[in-house]
Amino acid sequence: MNELNLSASLEDYIEALYEIYEQNQTVKAVEVAKRLNVKRSSVTEALKNLATKGLINHGRYEEISFTKLGEDVAKEVIKKHKILYKFFYEILGLDTVEASENACRVEHVISNNALDKLISYVEKIEK
Repeated sequence: MNELNLSASLEDYIEALYEIYEQNQTVKAVEVAKRLNVKRSSVTEALKNLATKGLINHGRYEEISFTKLGEDVAKEVIKKHKILYKFFYEILGLDTVEASENACRVEHVISNNALDKLISYVEKIEK
């Protein structure tokens, strides 16, 4: 995923797109704008960038769909968020809002090595 050079913002967009898709089996730009509290023009620009990187299929007035690569990237971002949220909420005892906010920030910068070690740590704690 690192070779795609996705910004934190684009990771947020692909995460939101995938979560909306999982809920509705379709995604509209207006739903993404509402979820991320951004303007439609920002969503349009992000969709163009994600399409250029081969992560989604999207054209003017077309339904948004994921490429295989895009689906894999989205699932990876969501996985990171869930693991980090679990760590902040269940292990550190942060409230849900603070745990979610921190997970969202950290998911964009954590290395794969650090994430793997965190997963191992969480699994040890759970046993």
